[in-house]
Amino acid sequence: MAKKPAKSRSKGADDSPLAAAAAEAVRAASPQHPIPVPFTAILGQDRAIKVLGDAVRSERVHHAWIFHGPAGLGKFTTALAFAATILDPTATVGKDGVPSVDDESPVQRLLRAGTHPDLHIITKELARYSEDAQVRERKLLTIPKDVIDTHLLEPAALAPALPGGRASKVFIIDEAELLDRSPTNAPTQNAILKTLEEPPAGTVIILVTTNPDRLLTTIRSRSQQVAFVPLMEGPMRVWLDQAKKTIDPPIEEDDLGFLHSFAAGSPGEFLRAHAGGLANWSRTLEPMLAAADGGKYTVELGPTMAKLVDDWAAAVVEKDKQASKDAANRTGADLLFRVISERSRRQIRRTPTDAERSIRVIESVREAERAVDAGVNMNFAMEWLSSRVSGKPGAGLVAAN
Repeated sequence: MAKKPAKSRSKGADDSPLAAAAAEAVRAASPQHPIPVPFTAILGQDRAIKVLGDAVRSERVHHAWIFHGPAGLGKFTTALAFAATILDPTATVGKDGVPSVDDESPVQRLLRAGTHPDLHIITKELARYSEDAQVRERKLLTIPKDVIDTHLLEPAALAPALPGGRASKVFIIDEAELLDRSPTNAPTQNAILKTLEEPPAGTVIILVTTNPDRLLTTIRSRSQQVAFVPLMEGPMRVWLDQAKKTIDPPIEEDDLGFLHSFAAGSPGEFLRAHAGGLANWSRTLEPMLAAADGGKYTVELGPTMAKLVDDWAAAVVEKDKQASKDAANRTGADLLFRVISERSRRQIRRTPTDAERSIRVIESVREAERAVDAGVNMNFAMEWLSSRVSGKPGAGLVAAN
């Protein structure tokens, strides 16, 4: 859960009982940090963990990191585990290269309580706590500069509240691809760049992203990059056996094949597909897509796809009033496009000698995806796509619009 973290106090700050009580009240009123898990709980990311273990063993932890890879692979979870390790003087690295800490150390007790003052987690949701009303009222599409100023640059300039291990402060920026920027101006990323160029001693910044290309080249060049990869079948099965005990609502046996195929080795995407009912999307669309395989155009296909996306986006906005309906529509469309593309990929795997039509469908999906990202009307885009998957010739989507 996102939070407005309490700022670290500098040395020499007011230590009166009144000031201490006020600081404690701020901490008590704030949501807590997520609780880190040990590295041994992270599945399928052995290479990433080895890189981090080598850094801990060397006792020369780089000041800037980029954890990148597809969604749902444990990048943020690993960032928390790394932060818990480098903030703790008890950290060691075993012969297997996996870092560990004393579970009962003062640092770990603070982390479990969610109150370690030198761990700062930065998300787009922190805009809700801005002192600037305009920032508070913005839809949560980006991480604005105000959030970076308040929750990274200002705390980074202060002394750490506690003695550190290999790091005295850690800042984790989740969804770092959302840091405000435009093709000609990147004030938020440039503000971070100044800190990366001259980092305060002991400060470590971890940017977690699915799209490192959205970060400035100068940021990437100053950061150590760690790649996260989809889980192989074995680790994915281990994860699911563990997750089944707590997933609510329970997973229907009939959904498992679709969910595994859609997730493509990503536990997070598996959960998102299950929570979003995407297996039901697949079942709803299958008769119409099967007809399209035979060249039959089904008039209901386009409106049905558009309605699935609209209903999904409406549910997102209903749950979070500050969410952007436009952004939710695009995310919902991305999910639907993936459902259709994955169906075509399954067909290619089943009958590779008859792959030409499936490849054309995937190409059409990609064109529809680009058009929706460019602002083409959703209903129009889905109607165009329905005609193309049925084999109808026609102009490109942008030209048709």
